[in-house]
Amino acid sequence: MNFIRMRGAASTALMRAQYRAFTRQIPLLYLTLLANSAAVAFTFRSLAPPWLDCYLPIGLGCVCVVRLAMWLRAREREFDRSQLIRRLRVTMILVVVLGAAFTFWGLALYPYGDAYARGHVAFYMGITVIACVFCLMHLRSAALVLAAIVNVPLAVFFLLTGNPVFIAIALNIVLVSGSMIVILLIYYRDFADLVESKEALLTQQRTLQELSDLNHSLANLDPLTALPNRRRFFSDVEALIGSAQNTMFAVGIMDLDGFKQVNDLYGHVAGDRVLVETAQRLRSLVTPSVTVARLGGDEFGIIARDLSNAERFASFCAELTRISALPHTTNGMTTRLSGSLGLAIYPHAGASAEQLFERADFALFHAKTHSRGQAVTFSAEHEIQIRRSSAVEHELCHSDLREELSLMYQPIVDLRTGRVTAFEALARWRNARLGPVVPNEFIRAAEHCGMIHEITLILLEQALAFLRRCPPALSLSFNLSALDVASAEAVDRIVALLATHRDIASRIRFEVTETAFVRDFELARRAILTLKAHGARVALDDFGTGFSSLSSMDQLPIDCIKIDKSFIDDIVLRERSQSIVKTVFDLCKNLQLECVVEGVEALQQIDVLRTLGCAYVQGYVFSRPLAERDALALDVQSPLRLPAREAAVE
Repeated sequence: MNFIRMRGAASTALMRAQYRAFTRQIPLLYLTLLANSAAVAFTFRSLAPPWLDCYLPIGLGCVCVVRLAMWLRAREREFDRSQLIRRLRVTMILVVVLGAAFTFWGLALYPYGDAYARGHVAFYMGITVIACVFCLMHLRSAALVLAAIVNVPLAVFFLLTGNPVFIAIALNIVLVSGSMIVILLIYYRDFADLVESKEALLTQQRTLQELSDLNHSLANLDPLTALPNRRRFFSDVEALIGSAQNTMFAVGIMDLDGFKQVNDLYGHVAGDRVLVETAQRLRSLVTPSVTVARLGGDEFGIIARDLSNAERFASFCAELTRISALPHTTNGMTTRLSGSLGLAIYPHAGASAEQLFERADFALFHAKTHSRGQAVTFSAEHEIQIRRSSAVEHELCHSDLREELSLMYQPIVDLRTGRVTAFEALARWRNARLGPVVPNEFIRAAEHCGMIHEITLILLEQALAFLRRCPPALSLSFNLSALDVASAEAVDRIVALLATHRDIASRIRFEVTETAFVRDFELARRAILTLKAHGARVALDDFGTGFSSLSSMDQLPIDCIKIDKSFIDDIVLRERSQSIVKTVFDLCKNLQLECVVEGVEALQQIDVLRTLGCAYVQGYVFSRPLAERDALALDVQSPLRLPAREAAVE
């Protein structure tokens, strides 16, 4: 059965096209067959026996009517490939059966008629077969089979009559049928080519659409977590702003606290597993009113559209931070992180996607600084802080920093002798418009606006000039930003400045916080090696407040550890704090490192530190930071006088 390609070579598309065309033409076939047969039956109504003139044509006509009704009812239905094959197989069988039956009926009527009736039989069979072949032209095999079933018996039958007229009719019908078959074959070939071309075009269009969908997916989905990415997140926020009108919604940024340490301790593959698991947890909170995206690194974006119920929204935020704090199993080890969340509410916090994101980011910073693992919503107080930060950044970029920046110097004291052995240089800034700006504020602003490297060089020049005027036995500690350590260009500029003070470079000690190592351990390590190669020493500042240095102490080329004030505040009352500090002292002794305790403010603390074996301290109990003139006037040969114990207690 060529027209349906039973062996599966034909495409389903071609078969469907054949079937659709066939369903439009098959009713015409049956109607033509019924009309022509009724006309012949009428011609032989008194000539042929009843079974041949009445019963047989009525029976065949009923079959045609039933099939006609079935085809009309099935015209709007869709069939799969197996159903199409089954229906077309039935059609093929009926073409053979009905073609043979009507051919037999027509030829059986011939002997009973006169010349006119016999001519009607010849006309009926010739014209009907041509009409039926036309109606079956989209089913090539059916048309060929029908032409053969009708024309071969017809030609043989009329040739055997010996009548020249009927012989001529038979030959004419055969020739016309032959021409019809040639036309049918050409048409079918063109029809199949057209269908296949259309299918190829549709396939190409589907491929292009799939590629477009893939590109859209790649452009809008994070490949690791399959969450919407940063681009999609901003697009959704902008679309929401465009349609929000007076509706409030929240934009949130969630950051995994301590994620960097997972990468450092277990590797990036383990870190990726943590991100994927976190994404799965966050996805469980997705609803029609909640969208979750991965913004990059360990940051996730949240859009909450329904803020009508304050309690429900608060519960949602609590659930976000709760599931982010659930333990992760990494390489057989259980890791606990937390998730800090910053939120900005539209339209109060901003009218654009950028403003909302910046304010959510500010709220996140506030959460990580003051309430790690909690949700913080951007408020009017935060707006004041942002305006203040913007003003500070503006003044940093437009002020004469060489005139306005200065240093104060806090003594570092040897507890064993009470004498000053070093100073720590502490940055100060008095701006013409803002007045005094506290160090934490302007240093953070300088890091944000890219001015920190310039400030470092300005202050380092002052520090080196001060150190040159100090007694040779004194050294000076100078703080570097984590961004200084992370910048090869900044380190090169620091080294170039050191080269101009080569004779005192060994008396400078650069203090680096653990944040520098958390950002990029290897880069920070290379920066410290470069500084030490040019004669300087390096101290690890705020020891114990970070995460990575204790596990990497053997790899850090440092000379000194400075214990953070937070370990000293309750050292008098808490034995646990004493044990921690004593452990650090022993660690420094074993590694042959100096150890300085910062933030000592009470005589009782000094008593405990002496008992624990502390050598060097700095803090208000000895001296507040001094101006350069007062620091140079200090008698470093004599022990510093401690305040009276009663005053210290007060």
